[in-house]
Amino acid sequence: MSRLLLLFSLAVFISCDSESGGKAYHDDYKTAFDTILDNYDLSGSVLIYDPQQQTYYSNDFEWSKRDFLPASTFKIPNAIIALETGIMKSDTSIIKWDGKKRDFESWEKDLTLRDAFQASCVPCFQEIARKIGTASMKTYLNKFHYNDMDVTTENIDSFWLKGKSHISSFEQIDFLERFLTKKLPILNTTRESMLKIFKIEENQTYKLSGKTGWSYNETNNNGWFVGFLEKDHKKYYFSLNAIPKDANKMEKFADGRKQAIYDALRAMKLI
Repeated sequence: MSRLLLLFSLAVFISCDSESGGKAYHDDYKTAFDTILDNYDLSGSVLIYDPQQQTYYSNDFEWSKRDFLPASTFKIPNAIIALETGIMKSDTSIIKWDGKKRDFESWEKDLTLRDAFQASCVPCFQEIARKIGTASMKTYLNKFHYNDMDVTTENIDSFWLKGKSHISSFEQIDFLERFLTKKLPILNTTRESMLKIFKIEENQTYKLSGKTGWSYNETNNNGWFVGFLEKDHKKYYFSLNAIPKDANKMEKFADGRKQAIYDALRAMKLI
């Protein structure tokens, strides 16, 4: 390599590292992540952040910077705000079913906050959002630096499902990291309840917590799976955002969002 090319490459590296706040971007697993997404007929990005090494891994960093509707991943801040305002007292607080027909039978019963979160009960969290109200919702989202939510009185129970609200994979991970490292201005009781609400799987090796999301905004289905892995006293954060390769072939879409992350973590030998 010529001296000029070496100096140019070093300058680019330093510039990128500086812009990312000292964090590095690696595409070591690009081929593996692309293959995993292909296996589930998905196009999109897998973004995994290792805070111990201050390193992001992805197959598509540009996609990870793009904004999309948060969909049901917004149940994370929605639940936090419900706990902070006292609308919900804990993870076991009951959300009563109003007896009306719902999209899924699993939603047609009284649910604890944790069960509603895990079942992704849309009507449950719409009710919570209405109880929080527009003013308090805006106040807490601003307090949490959970930006770019278009909240109005008219859309208080749907702004995360349709419309102009948006978030990127990098922003999802930033919020999750601030939550898990106690940098969100919330009560310890809220954090402890949320850790119970979040948890998907725990075994002798690791604990995995997260939330899926699925939106359809006029043109495309868009899917999320965001969360964090705790293993050997270390933490890793992940965010998948993807669309189906073929809108007529949706068979793998729902499960594929979660399974792709599990496969990516296996590829990195984290689980």
